Amino acid sequence: MTALLAQLGIQHPIFLAPMAGISTPELAAEVSNQGGLGALGLGANSIQTARQQILQTQALTHHPFQVNFFCHQSQAIHEQDAQAWIQQFSTKFQALGVPTPTHLNCIYPSFADNDDFLELVLETHPKAVSFHFGLPLPHQIQALKNAGIITMVSATNLAEAKVIEAAGIDIIIAQGIEAGGHRGIFNEHYDAAIKTTDLVQLLKQYCKSPIIAAGGIMNGQQAKYALDLGADAVQLGTAFVQCKTSNAHDAYRKALFEQPLTQITASISGRPARGLINHWHKEIDTPNRLTVPAYPYAYDLAKQLHAAASKHNDYGYGAFWAGSNVAQIRALEAADLINQLILEMKS
Repeated sequence: MTALLAQLGIQHPIFLAPMAGISTPELAAEVSNQGGLGALGLGANSIQTARQQILQTQALTHHPFQVNFFCHQSQAIHEQDAQAWIQQFSTKFQALGVPTPTHLNCIYPSFADNDDFLELVLETHPKAVSFHFGLPLPHQIQALKNAGIITMVSATNLAEAKVIEAAGIDIIIAQGIEAGGHRGIFNEHYDAAIKTTDLVQLLKQYCKSPIIAAGGIMNGQQAKYALDLGADAVQLGTAFVQCKTSNAHDAYRKALFEQPLTQITASISGRPARGLINHWHKEIDTPNRLTVPAYPYAYDLAKQLHAAASKHNDYGYGAFWAGSNVAQIRALEAADLINQLILEMKS
């Protein structure tokens, strides 16, 4: 643990999860200024907005933070599946008074599609960069290493961790099945569904790289348990969503405290992700569910539907990502939450 803290230049073994759409420069800076590793989830950003977020965070803190990108395998959409998926929502769009989409867009690029985001990272030079859904290309990894930028990749099973380590990545994020948001699985059709504590022990047994425990950690006792099992640090996301400096909608914050039950679904985005149970889980995830369009095409429809329904105060189509232990959430701002975690880890 001490070696990892020195490598990253942080005081405490606490990482903020890089939550796309939820993380902000203010939240990242608050965590970093308190001695943890702040984070920006930039996978849903354009080059311009990603640059703005990085520069703004650097203006708010002189301490290290990480930036995160998606590394999914981009694929062409299957039009027949897409049109069938769209049509089942046509009556919902009509009832909301908006036109039904005619096609689905690829709203999120992959870091591996080109070197645009790589060049941005090399230009702005954050302390660390992490990746979800897979690995960047070999020349991208080498460029980051040559620049002295620490690399991290999410693993949900041992096979992924071995691939990550063989690629020369510095740190492995062990994402257990309890984690909120998207599963970091390399293959969206296969998920070993290992719980965080088991995954940490498995990776510590077979991997030499530092391991960060991620998934279901909401308090210092859980963090200490993961560290005692061999994790070099812990990563928390759901616990920080309620902070005033996050970008979460008020309805999202409210639901975290009032509707703390979660389930994994691929219906929202096209990839499995854990969130608060809503219309998607109750109405769409039936035994005869249609084939969900590929990620991120399905997400395009979900976002349009959520935007339309929200205007009628119906937030049941929102992607309110949350981990399985969300019922343990506490109303604390980032600095206070970090301090509370540290106190609990020492008790």
